[in-house]
Amino acid sequence: MFPQISPASLQLEIVLIVLQAFQVLFLWVHDWVPLGRLNDVKAVRSQDTTLRLVVVTLIQSVPFTVGLLFSLLHLGRLYPHWLSLWLWISYSLIFVGQIRAWWIPYLFRAEPERAARYQIMFGNTHRFLPIRNGLVPNTAHIMLHLATAATLGTLIAL
Repeated sequence: MFPQISPASLQLEIVLIVLQAFQVLFLWVHDWVPLGRLNDVKAVRSQDTTLRLVVVTLIQSVPFTVGLLFSLLHLGRLYPHWLSLWLWISYSLIFVGQIRAWWIPYLFRAEPERAARYQIMFGNTHRFLPIRNGLVPNTAHIMLHLATAATLGTLIAL
């Protein structure tokens, strides 16, 4: 049996679950379901085959879905060590990937091939930052990146 957690920790745990749920939902649907100006499913499909999109969706979604499901199963109790590690490792890796894929090319080092690909895939989506180095993170990805950072912050607070 797992020990119960304090009311303050329970509130943080609920925040963690909400953040995870947002990210899991985003990862499963953002390349498949039209979300107005937040994504451009046709443009994404113009750059990747259906098989590649299925594989990428599974690789990027399943680990976070597992983490969310086990977080829900342990709601109100201390997480087992393996689950804490699972969450730390998975969200740290995706955050490093987000920084590498979006923020380093945007802020520091131009990657013309990535910029051209992202322009095709995300050029018609909503964005509010100026273009730098040929690309700009769109609003949907910024929301995802902020949720990832907040998830890591919540894990620190727990």
